[in-house]
Amino acid sequence: MVTGGGRGIGRAVVLALGRLGAEVMINYRGNQGAAEATLQQLLTEGGKGQLHPFDVAREDRVEEAVKKIVDQHKKIDILVNNAGVTSDNLLVRLKAEDWDQVLGVNLRGTVHCTKSVCRSMIRQRYGRIVNMASVVGQMGNAGQSAYAASKAGVIGFTKAMARELASRGITVNAVAPGFIDTEMTAKLPAKLQEEFLHSIPMGRFGSCGDVAEAISFLVGAGAGYITGQVINVNGGLLM
Repeated sequence: MVTGGGRGIGRAVVLALGRLGAEVMINYRGNQGAAEATLQQLLTEGGKGQLHPFDVAREDRVEEAVKKIVDQHKKIDILVNNAGVTSDNLLVRLKAEDWDQVLGVNLRGTVHCTKSVCRSMIRQRYGRIVNMASVVGQMGNAGQSAYAASKAGVIGFTKAMARELASRGITVNAVAPGFIDTEMTAKLPAKLQEEFLHSIPMGRFGSCGDVAEAISFLVGAGAGYITGQVINVNGGLLM
């Protein structure tokens, strides 16, 4: 199951997992057209998948969706908590509802999905969970206090869950992208984008595929002894 799998990094992850042979449950909220396009591309490439629209910030909706998936497929082997939003502003101008939305989707959504999915993973004593963090959760960024706080929370949650679930054969890791060329980052001011570019030793922004490749590794057999880690995909922006 890939949350926020309709576009951007989520779409790249869906397609990458499909190429590995996984049947991918694609979660989305709002942009049905983009999600349908992702599913169609997955099917065109010979993969298998389904669409599951629900709000990850709503625990009841998450429980309902996961139950439906497990009832139909008997298990969920892989969970990628990718769904995320941002609401950038200086803290003194940031509305309480914007703060709550960012924390609700990015952090609480990750908690809800992990809590629900790990039950079936515990029963089968196997699972791979990858949470989407961010370089901003490690180094901070002016005007992104809510986003940074949510992603720092994801990192702490990842490490705690890795310790809780290791004995059950479940690995829990995080991927922390740097500046990735997505719709979300495209909304940042051009001046800020230019500043980021000059700070990246590799001299380019990352692609959604760069992140998807890291996730593909973490859910594969070769990463069975890796848990509680934050894999940075940032071109050297933070070392």
